[in-house]
Amino acid sequence: MNKWMKVTLASIVFAGISACSSEKSTSNDNKIEASAQTNKLQTKFVNIATGGASGPYNVIGTSLAEIYNKTYGVNSKTQTTGASVENLNLLKQNKVEMAFVMSDSLTEALNGTGSFKDAKIENVQQISALYPNYVQIVTSKKTGIKNIEDLKGKRIAVGAQNSGVEVNARTLLNGFGITYNDVKVDYLGYAEAADALKGGKIDAAFLTSGIPNSSLMELQQGFDLQIVGINPEKVKEIAKNQSYFLSLNIPKGTYGNDVDIPTAAIMNALVIRSDISEEDGYKLTKTFFDSLSQLANSHQAATEINLENAQSGAVIPLHPGAKRYFTELNKK
Repeated sequence: MNKWMKVTLASIVFAGISACSSEKSTSNDNKIEASAQTNKLQTKFVNIATGGASGPYNVIGTSLAEIYNKTYGVNSKTQTTGASVENLNLLKQNKVEMAFVMSDSLTEALNGTGSFKDAKIENVQQISALYPNYVQIVTSKKTGIKNIEDLKGKRIAVGAQNSGVEVNARTLLNGFGITYNDVKVDYLGYAEAADALKGGKIDAAFLTSGIPNSSLMELQQGFDLQIVGINPEKVKEIAKNQSYFLSLNIPKGTYGNDVDIPTAAIMNALVIRSDISEEDGYKLTKTFFDSLSQLANSHQAATEINLENAQSGAVIPLHPGAKRYFTELNKK
């Protein structure tokens, strides 16, 4: 074989290899492009309304926003707020796409009652029930406050204005025959209420949240903290009219307490604007549940989120995307 033929054959072989390589490269590029398209959302933003900077809503929400950013390349961030009532109004105004809220505020928003009287919210649907928020009525041992009835005539913090904490504080007090006329009310968030307790400016505070609450964890250092128990039978009686209330215990050891402390609790909810597409709602829901272990690392409260309660604890209709996700799971 002469030199010219050898060169020609080598060129043909090289060309064949290059063509195959090019086809494989194109195929891989197409797969990557298809994968990228699958991992896109129709919405460009996933802003999540949370609560106070130190509360579980914001801690868990910040982790969730980071996950959405990494997974979909979407502009996702949290917005600290006064919590539930404000969050629902932000959804109504289309200023956020998702929010963490308490089931009591969510129920009022759907029915146009309480804080939402004459201001019913209709563009909100649920993704999941989350974890319970425990009503933590906090005082110091020297106040002599042993139960809710002892709050009469006292100065108490009932949560930030437009928060779910304030909604359930008012509802619980009313259930025990106490109105705001019977107490001196301060509207304070978690950190502010803890500081006011430490400084002796208030006698007691409602800090309703997942447990442990970081503000209470800090407060118990050098403060004779006492959690006021709530009679379980009375909680069940109140729940006949306000079905979102549960009777649960704050486990012993949570705040150095020697025994379980009976209290009331309200399920939290993750909600989304109803105009978010079914496909986006499905992806956001699936990613949320696929990331539960990461969220649990951010805050202990997230360890109580599970698929079983996610559906049964819902108080308003599910978003079509969330419904599709749960339907697929139930078929497996």
